[in-house]
Amino acid sequence: MTALLIIIAAIVLLFVGYVFYGSWLAKQWGIDPTKKTPAVEKEDGVDYVAAKPAVLLGHHFSSIAGAGPINGPIQAAVFGWIPVFLWCVIGGIFFGGLQDFGSLFASIRHDGKSVGEIIKDSMGSRAKKLFIIFALLVLILVIASFVNVVAGTFASDAGLGFTTGANVTGNQTTAIISMLFIVLAIIYGLLTNKAGLSLIPATVIGLIGVVLSVVLGLNVGFSMSRTAWIIVIGIYIAVASLVPVWILLQPRDYLSSYLLYFMIGLAIIGIIVAAVTGNTSFTIPAFTGWSTKIGNLFPALFITVACGACSGFHSLISTGTSSKQLDNEKNAKLIGYGSMLIESALGIISLIAVGMVWAKYQEGGFGSPSAAFGAGIATMFGDESTKVYSTIYALLTLAVSVFALTSLDTGTRLSRFMFSELFLKDDEATWKDAKGVRKLLAHPLFGTTIMVVIGCVLGGLSLSQIWGLFGAANQLLAGIALMAVATWLGEVGKNNKMFYIPMIFMLAATLTFLAQKIISLIKVIAGMVPDKTAMWGDYFQLVFAAAMFVLAIILIVEGVQTFAKQAKAKKA
Repeated sequence: MTALLIIIAAIVLLFVGYVFYGSWLAKQWGIDPTKKTPAVEKEDGVDYVAAKPAVLLGHHFSSIAGAGPINGPIQAAVFGWIPVFLWCVIGGIFFGGLQDFGSLFASIRHDGKSVGEIIKDSMGSRAKKLFIIFALLVLILVIASFVNVVAGTFASDAGLGFTTGANVTGNQTTAIISMLFIVLAIIYGLLTNKAGLSLIPATVIGLIGVVLSVVLGLNVGFSMSRTAWIIVIGIYIAVASLVPVWILLQPRDYLSSYLLYFMIGLAIIGIIVAAVTGNTSFTIPAFTGWSTKIGNLFPALFITVACGACSGFHSLISTGTSSKQLDNEKNAKLIGYGSMLIESALGIISLIAVGMVWAKYQEGGFGSPSAAFGAGIATMFGDESTKVYSTIYALLTLAVSVFALTSLDTGTRLSRFMFSELFLKDDEATWKDAKGVRKLLAHPLFGTTIMVVIGCVLGGLSLSQIWGLFGAANQLLAGIALMAVATWLGEVGKNNKMFYIPMIFMLAATLTFLAQKIISLIKVIAGMVPDKTAMWGDYFQLVFAAAMFVLAIILIVEGVQTFAKQAKAKKA
């Protein structure tokens, strides 16, 4: 019954937050349904393509979710369920939702451009360049981390080829279904954008294709080595970042989102079934203490939960792809704010799932948080010996794996936009306007190639340190994005006071975490930690962490100066 009460409380609180706080934000900022969005004004058939709300919701939700709201809350559950519950709900409503919605709104008022352009309006061109460099460092970690995750999920030792029947492994199943999704997305994109098929019949056809892909994948698998998959993934994400969004990005994410909706719906049904049948295996403690194996509650909890409450990566998606596809400003609340609250609900579901298998998870009985998630939900329907358990476990694990690739191709497209912006002057709209060597550096193909190669090389090294750095960098990016939107709103005379507490808190938490990380790495490298020798990864982490810390401090100083100027001008 505890699990049922937790999910009911979460859904009610998040819904109330969406209806009241989300609507209040829209009113404060001046959402205008009559104002043309960049997707309409700048439509180019490649990046600026207006999408129906349901399609854009699917793209945005799939891209921001990935495996983050599952892995983060489960790892943070060592603090107990109350801290994770409170942060997912409070963080989702007042921190993450605010950042995502604010970033999306600011971007559509800047021709669908990135946070860098928003910063330029209020803090100047130097701050814009510094932010883009910071964001590109984060995106390198995103690409490297997800290349590592996806390749590991797809890879098999069975050699190159197809496998059928009982010999099909989970990795082989996930690989072939993910590839079939790409083919299915292209077909869906052609049907809706070239053949003129309307949304509902196209969706029905697409969902039939999804079901057939899953059925085929559960019976036929495809096997390749990890290195081969890294090469294939690199080629795919490079192509996906360059082709028009309606060919791959929009349809793939839209169809994939139904897997995520199915996963959430199945989990809620499972929680109800467990309560009705008296399954009281939810044994996670309410609170375990201020200090755990992953660190002190502050700042570790707020870094670890990540996407379940607030994520800087979301601001890049809001300002990178979603703002270029929004058909009407009235839908910004649904896409930006609503998606974040759905993700917070998924974070709560993940917390409940691990609570159902808590003892086994604590003993290290699962290879990953995603596996614990699948087992936790499946346990609500029956024990491990039943066919129902094995089927639900396989489907949930598959659904989680599919979304890692979704976040990866979106992240690569974002890096293309920002790499080009880095080398453009203020009066140059696209790479075609640049001169000399800058025209080459700003070319979409050049930036895409550089980011994909670096990301795939780092991902191929399987450095566990990459994921740890990504968590800190991601949350620090959230603090900077909140500051960027707040300074711009202050510049145009709109209410920005709701940003102050979330901005200061996220910056304080992440800078504290990074400072602790830098100090611990210095001790290891200096030989001050007994029985531990510095490895290559320690030096990599130190350089990356120090670079992000310094860039963040410079941007914060620029932001404080901007706030001070705005306050002085307002007073005058």
